[in-house]
Amino acid sequence: MRKTDFVFWTFLTMTGLAAATTVFNVTQTYSANSPNSELYRQLDLFGDVFERVRSDYVEKPDDTMLIESAINGMLAALDPHSSYMSPKNYRDMQVQTRGEFGGLGIEVTMENGIVKVVAPIDDTPASKAGVQANDLITHLDNEQISGLTLEQAVEKMRGPVNTPITLTIVRKGKDDPFDVKIVRDFIRINAVKARAEGDIAYLKVTTFNEQTHANLVKAMDALKKEIGPKLRGFIIDLRNNPGGLLDQAIAVSDDFLDRGAIVLTKGRNNEETQRAQARPGDTAEGKPVVVLINGGSASASEIVAGALKDHKRATIIGTRSFGKGSVQTIIPLGANGAIRLTTARYYTPSNRSIQAKGIDPDIVVEQELPEELKGKAPEKPRGEASLRGHLRGENEKPATAEPAKESEQPADGAESKEEPKEESGSSAYVPKEPEKDTQLQYALKFLRGEAVGETVAKPATQPSADAPASDESKSTVPN
Repeated sequence: MRKTDFVFWTFLTMTGLAAATTVFNVTQTYSANSPNSELYRQLDLFGDVFERVRSDYVEKPDDTMLIESAINGMLAALDPHSSYMSPKNYRDMQVQTRGEFGGLGIEVTMENGIVKVVAPIDDTPASKAGVQANDLITHLDNEQISGLTLEQAVEKMRGPVNTPITLTIVRKGKDDPFDVKIVRDFIRINAVKARAEGDIAYLKVTTFNEQTHANLVKAMDALKKEIGPKLRGFIIDLRNNPGGLLDQAIAVSDDFLDRGAIVLTKGRNNEETQRAQARPGDTAEGKPVVVLINGGSASASEIVAGALKDHKRATIIGTRSFGKGSVQTIIPLGANGAIRLTTARYYTPSNRSIQAKGIDPDIVVEQELPEELKGKAPEKPRGEASLRGHLRGENEKPATAEPAKESEQPADGAESKEEPKEESGSSAYVPKEPEKDTQLQYALKFLRGEAVGETVAKPATQPSADAPASDESKSTVPN
């Protein structure tokens, strides 16, 4: 009897444990599958709406357009800089970032449905063929341009190297249109325009493509040779530069720094945090540097300005920058194009977030608008902080940030400085004539040590301690 009772109670206990384990596992499985179940319900909803649109819309819709619009809507809901790129848009983006393509070598615009030549680029097929500024292009290979968008016309003018195209041109002073046959060649977009302003080297960086760093070094070497021993310093003009490749911004910053952190990028997870480190060597050879910025300076431009400001290697002059402190990574989708996805935030060497705040200049110099533009400009210039759905800036410093040095700690009884509130952007007007460019003229006088007018000065931020190098080979594009 005792043995029978023992077996019975043992069986009962094991059955109870098995039942409890089963209930626990079922509960865990349900809990784990609940989020997926909700996701599948939402996908079913999308499928229902998609089918209803296809079957009931007043006109038969394009299925591809519907899908692309849905993808774009999903990405646009994240932030203003995430988006889907169709195969064509992806190819166009690659052309822009490479900085070279097969084409004619002319800058064009559209006026009254006609393509107008802004200027031919030196030493290109168009320049050698005699195309001139203000020429009007009416036909491409005997086909009218009227009815095409500017993008469509440009796409027709680009093409494989060594292939011909015939432009029909109307030129002021000539009675009849005439044809010009041009053979396409490699066109390299020079991202740096440079000139000597007396004893000052002036370099205008228009974008950060794959050629920017090489173009900048080449232009600096040429100006150092042209100006000679009387060279006083360099002006790096980043006004209205919308940004570009992250590795190029790092390389340009490194040209003026011997050591220290250049930029920190912090992603979703702490292990994704990376720092870029400057290497020994100053292309400017220790000469004073001024960086010009305004409300059109964004992304990669802000990385350069922030790095040189925090290390006190340059004086930043102008107005507050745009405030786009986020990294967009291009993720190819094979034959289906690519997505541009925001994957990280930028931080300056002193661990200040650029996002929705921008870079404040050391010396504020406002550019006065001409009379014809006064009253037409918006009261409050647009910046990242004013974009609908923009990524919020972070008030706290990154978790991996190094502790402040003792000299940077607030004194007893003093309050630590708060992070600036979200406010970015400023005027982006730059006059074409250098003599009317107030910010440029101020920078020239500043480098020459001449007396300048009254301005608003702001102290630069102390740089942080040196940081370990990051992997600069990652292909990211701040846009």
